[in-house]
Amino acid sequence: MDLFEKLLTNQGPLGKHSDVSEGYFMFPKLEGEIAPRMKFMGKEVLTWSLNNYLGLGNHPEVRKADAQAAADWGMAYPMGARMMSGNTKYHEQLEQELADFVSKEAGLLLNYGYQGVLSIIDAVVDRKDVIVYDAESHACIIDGVRLHMGKRFVFPHNDIENLEKQLERATKLTQETGGGILVITEGVFGMSGNLGKLKEIAALKEKFQFRLFVDDAHGFGTVGATGAGAGEELGCQDEIDIYFSTFAKSMAAIGAFVAGNKEIVKFLKYNLRSQIFAKSLPMPFVIGGLKRLEMLRDNPEHKNKLWTIVRALQSGLKEKGFSIGTTQSPVTPVVLNGTVGEAAALSKDLRENFGIFCSVVIYPVVPKGTIILRLIPTASHSLADVEETIEAFEAIKGKLESEEYKKEEVALAFGE
Repeated sequence: MDLFEKLLTNQGPLGKHSDVSEGYFMFPKLEGEIAPRMKFMGKEVLTWSLNNYLGLGNHPEVRKADAQAAADWGMAYPMGARMMSGNTKYHEQLEQELADFVSKEAGLLLNYGYQGVLSIIDAVVDRKDVIVYDAESHACIIDGVRLHMGKRFVFPHNDIENLEKQLERATKLTQETGGGILVITEGVFGMSGNLGKLKEIAALKEKFQFRLFVDDAHGFGTVGATGAGAGEELGCQDEIDIYFSTFAKSMAAIGAFVAGNKEIVKFLKYNLRSQIFAKSLPMPFVIGGLKRLEMLRDNPEHKNKLWTIVRALQSGLKEKGFSIGTTQSPVTPVVLNGTVGEAAALSKDLRENFGIFCSVVIYPVVPKGTIILRLIPTASHSLADVEETIEAFEAIKGKLESEEYKKEEVALAFGE
């Protein structure tokens, strides 16, 4: 068989719907200023799909800092990888300020979060080591684990009893190989919104020897007394050996960072292939990152406003009988029952007739028969936005329960 023949005959569970979904349900184009209300297909929509938690994406002070940095430095400087010719005092300043904020000794900038996580896993473990990870970990963790040449054991989401069993297996194996154990989980899980059981995991260090790597992409800036993340919220930040977060959420930018003790960060600095062989993060992203961190750290009103909207949205949905799962964070999944076709029909109804744009999550991301409408509240939303959205959701819930969406042309197009 020709290699490409395989790709063209089996386009995957999402790709097989591309003819009826691309440009609308998948790869949609939101236009206009980053804000709760943007344009989609020429119409204004109230959008709940931007990870702009603190509202910094279009904040005037942030835009001013970004523009000034671009004017001062351009988009190319510094040229080259940091190890060779792309290092500056501003990169080092941002790294240290980020580390200080999350109570770690040192930090290291990463160009991208997804790429960074893969590279961290690759650098830290070898074929003698064992990875133990949460089943609901983000795709970047799953892909990093798949690339691991040694053994890996998975535990059901937040199941500490099962984690202990996996650690027993891992310990037995590493006693034979002479390797170590890396436990990987998340601070806030991006689909369910619940927190990883970091304190309970950390407590297992009394019984087992392992290191803990936490991806806190959705926790950084949103949870904890100061916004320093899930470890701060749960009182176990010191037990996190490798702390990671992206800039793509609360910082509303490109980039990421990893933090920990000085010796481990130094090791990563000299061994992360995704950074050693990549161009340095351009100066506007670095100067812009310093400004965003300053606002995140010194202006708690942004996080306070975010949580005002979160509480109103989540309590309002629950009062109207909606299931939002076990979320403990701003991530708000509205769980419904229905087919992929019905999901398409109700999503189109929300956008076309109610002016509500949110992400719809379907199989294979969630089990067949489940639909999740994933809402991301931000500090830029208003209580009026919350009220309007809940009213719209009540209407579409009634249509879904009466099976009205099964008759829609778009539902039939999905072959359901």
